[in-house]
Amino acid sequence: MKSTLEQIEDIKRDGYSIDFSNVFNDAFENYKKIAVYSGIVMLVLTLVLFLLFTVLGTIFGDLKGWSENLVKILGNQNTSSVEYIILIASITFITALFTPFGAGFLKMAQYADKDQKFDFAAIFSYYKAPYVFPLISTAFILGVVSGSISYFFESVGAGFAGTAFSLFISYFTFFTIPLIVFGNLNVFSAIKSSLILVSKNPITIFGLFIIGYIGSVVGVVICVVGVFFTAVFNTSITYAAYFSIFDDEEKRDPIDSIGRSDLE
Repeated sequence: MKSTLEQIEDIKRDGYSIDFSNVFNDAFENYKKIAVYSGIVMLVLTLVLFLLFTVLGTIFGDLKGWSENLVKILGNQNTSSVEYIILIASITFITALFTPFGAGFLKMAQYADKDQKFDFAAIFSYYKAPYVFPLISTAFILGVVSGSISYFFESVGAGFAGTAFSLFISYFTFFTIPLIVFGNLNVFSAIKSSLILVSKNPITIFGLFIIGYIGSVVGVVICVVGVFFTAVFNTSITYAAYFSIFDDEEKRDPIDSIGRSDLE
């Protein structure tokens, strides 16, 4: 079987086909299998984090006051560019530490797709080598770039353009995380490959990108707590889209694999 990078080269040369309705249907079937369990996982972990921050607030002081000061700093026109970027980098690094956790829902989606049992530990599958460093690094790099560009547009009075550019980055890096965890690519290869994949089929991928995020926030409209059970819909969309382009070697029929070299 060709490596992910070899398949990317083929796609770069010949393009690829992807059907929106097939991906959506596959994603919805996958979502139905993981929605309840993933929702419970997120709800439990949110409660744990809430209790943790409550304890930290008791030990180290008023976290609410600290967060209010942070908002003031971000909104202060007198804050220098260097200070702002350092602050954004610090916040981005902290949030990037949770990227392997988010990628764990892709692992959960894979288990569900294969009709395999999974447990709570599945969500932490990528907090280990060789995944944890590329995942955190990718989130940090993209976060700093996006935050810095948003700051630039904000400083010249074009905040809307900054928001649009952030969405633009998210759109073109749609496949970055699955390329790391399923394609075993490094940080920059994953980002570059995602750009290629999106640019070769921009309209369909944009449709999936939008419907994934809309589906994820439906829970807020229905019930605030419901977002815990709909947020993972975007994961199912990403998973289904990725494997509509790339073969999953583990799902290959054993008969089809006869005569294939493991190094192919």
